[in-house]
Amino acid sequence: MWPRVLGYGALLGGALALLQWLDYQRLARTHLGEVYVFFIAAGFLALGMVFGARVLRPRRPLPFTGNPEARSALKLSPRELMVLEALAAGQSNKEIARALSVSPNTVKTHIANLFDKLDVRRRTEAIARARALGIMP
Repeated sequence: MWPRVLGYGALLGGALALLQWLDYQRLARTHLGEVYVFFIAAGFLALGMVFGARVLRPRRPLPFTGNPEARSALKLSPRELMVLEALAAGQSNKEIARALSVSPNTVKTHIANLFDKLDVRRRTEAIARARALGIMP
């Protein structure tokens, strides 16, 4: 009994495959232009994806150098740069003094020197000016 069931199953499966192939042939012959358009569109889609992935990918940003020309032109000392970075981090004078192991008066002196060199009056202006000059990221 099983060989007969398997035989009929194989016969029906083959007939179904033949009908599907004939239907595909009819579709391919009657809509040949659309098939070509589909393959051309698929090719351009693949080409666009490759183009987008390779050519239009975002560039890596250049490493931050801190604009050494502006630093030397303004004659900023390394300690003043440390104070400027701490100002940008939002630290108070006491926090900066603790971090640098100096007195708060020394921090005030560094901040006053920074304000003179950057030609500003406030901390936020100093940070904005340093970023505009490229001294800070």
